[in-house]
Amino acid sequence: MLISGDPAAGGTSSSPITLKFVDVSYSVKLHGGGAKSSPPADIESPPEIRHRSRAILSGITGWASPGRILAVLGPSGSGKSTLLNALAGRIQRGVSGTVLYNGRPGPTRHVLRRTGFVAQDDALHPHLTVRETLVFCARLRLPARRASPGEESAAEAAERVMSELGLTKCGDTAVGGVSGGERRRVSIAREMLVDPSLLVLDEPTSGLDATAAYRLVAAVSAAAKAGRGRTVVMSVHQPSSRVHRMFDDLLVLSEGRSIYFGTGSEAMAYFESVGYAPGFAMNPADFLLDLANGMYSSLSFSLALFFSYN
Repeated sequence: MLISGDPAAGGTSSSPITLKFVDVSYSVKLHGGGAKSSPPADIESPPEIRHRSRAILSGITGWASPGRILAVLGPSGSGKSTLLNALAGRIQRGVSGTVLYNGRPGPTRHVLRRTGFVAQDDALHPHLTVRETLVFCARLRLPARRASPGEESAAEAAERVMSELGLTKCGDTAVGGVSGGERRRVSIAREMLVDPSLLVLDEPTSGLDATAAYRLVAAVSAAAKAGRGRTVVMSVHQPSSRVHRMFDDLLVLSEGRSIYFGTGSEAMAYFESVGYAPGFAMNPADFLLDLANGMYSSLSFSLALFFSYN
């Protein structure tokens, strides 16, 4: 398998995190009617049932670099959330392949401390204000004592992330009274309190209108490029064309397999070069989802797996 432009594997523990994953696979065992059911203890399942499994991810390869957003695109059930959980170190048992953080296998404790993960559902107290929510989280997650006189307090950390994510104006509004887009940004802000080097977002734009989704991704993009750069990996389902243009890199999944990995701006040109082009002008993300959903059934996964870094 050819991977051109492979990122350097070096880096110290204090460096931004370069994430590389090679041939990542994940399967779940099936028992009788499904993965969650199991036969009674006194009944032994036939061998063909005992050894059945379902592949959730199959040989996923790619990387994510500081200062860039890697978007994982695919229909529901394509394995996006499972991949993000594997890359963030939230699931390790049953995962095969190699995941490297600055060239080293992990995740180590240091990597986990420097990783922020935002799940699909917002777990926020509706009666606390945005500022109170973030100050409370900062007091729980930041050291109780400052290591140096210049280290920021919980209140200062809360103000910093509110400024980064455009939440200052609604800082004194109860979480239950803010918009859906602002609520999602509060969830992201909670993870940014620890100034993560790796930020993983599971469908952050789900349920948002086009404008709110654009504002959220724009804020995340700015946060990714700030300072020495954060590595951002996010899953998306149906981004608008404006949101799609903000993705630096793109990984498209279909039934747990990769059909494209490369720069976001080159995805359409690549598929056109192998004979798959839309018949009329359309949102590139919609066309890629059509491919992932099998609307062009002759598409070969082995042919379409492509690395466009030069």
